[in-house]
Amino acid sequence: MRPVLKSGLLQVWRDSETVQIGVDPRRGFAFTGLGRAAAAVLSILDGSRDRAGVISAAVARGIPAEIVDRVLALLAAAGVLNDFPVPARRAFPEETQARLAPELATASLAHKDGDGGVRVMVRRRLGHVRVHGGGRIGSSIATLLAASGVGRVACRDERPAGPADAAPAGLGVADSGSPREQGTALAVRRVAPDACTDDRDTRPDVAVLTEEQDPQLIAALVSSRVPHLVATAGEAIGVVGPLVIPGGSACLQCLNLTRRDRDPAWPLIAAQLAGSRPATPACDAVLATAVAAHAAGQVLAFIDRTGPDPATKNGTLELVLPDWRWRRRTWPIHFECGCSRNNVA
Repeated sequence: MRPVLKSGLLQVWRDSETVQIGVDPRRGFAFTGLGRAAAAVLSILDGSRDRAGVISAAVARGIPAEIVDRVLALLAAAGVLNDFPVPARRAFPEETQARLAPELATASLAHKDGDGGVRVMVRRRLGHVRVHGGGRIGSSIATLLAASGVGRVACRDERPAGPADAAPAGLGVADSGSPREQGTALAVRRVAPDACTDDRDTRPDVAVLTEEQDPQLIAALVSSRVPHLVATAGEAIGVVGPLVIPGGSACLQCLNLTRRDRDPAWPLIAAQLAGSRPATPACDAVLATAVAAHAAGQVLAFIDRTGPDPATKNGTLELVLPDWRWRRRTWPIHFECGCSRNNVA
């Protein structure tokens, strides 16, 4: 191991004897009583030496080996050391490593990995996400996922883009008149030149459904057991979820049945909503971007598989303007839904 401090953490001194690694206590820690010894060890943790080399270099500076070992043990126990260089990084071209440096640093801190976030990023690079719908939300989700390191991000939407589809993280005004999927592919390659945007005749790891929900598409995703996440906005309300894991969580029909239980008129309303869209959706640029960011985060949580289940499994995240505070709603598996017979969660 070639120890190096996690790149996302700063070193600050609380006093002459106490060093703090990380400013926020939820990420960092402090240790005291080692003064000059701690400073000497920290100054040579640049990843150029293995553990024996660090000890040897510190001893050459007059620090006893047992003190050096104590400092390294404290840093390791606190989870603020990475192993550098990591052989798996050779899988990334140099320019890709430079682009994904913030993602690597974030993954290393968030998931408490000692590999500098490489394991998470390799999983993302092998990931395949298909976004259905290339409007404000869909195009923004695609670019955010590609910028976050997902290797294959495709958009399915042949409808022409309009001026109102432009979004800071997605399509531009210049894309008006061109197929939305074409503009989204260009936006993806702008932020991630090495990302693949073609996925014809392939099965995605996750699908994201934006705007209206095609029953035939949903049925196909369920039958092929493709996990799918809904991300929509309208009437100045953003909704992310549910994340449907066929055979493992509540499905979209479960939500419809639950709504029917709460509102007997829901089946009639749902029938009228099928395939209909307001002439001007009430989804401004900030709401669309917020929904896209949360949706991308839920997809990454599913792909990364390093923490608890995504919040949108058996639930939705909802943002109602002008409150601007996200809230979670739970959606149970409905006992009348056919999916419950094969559901194991």
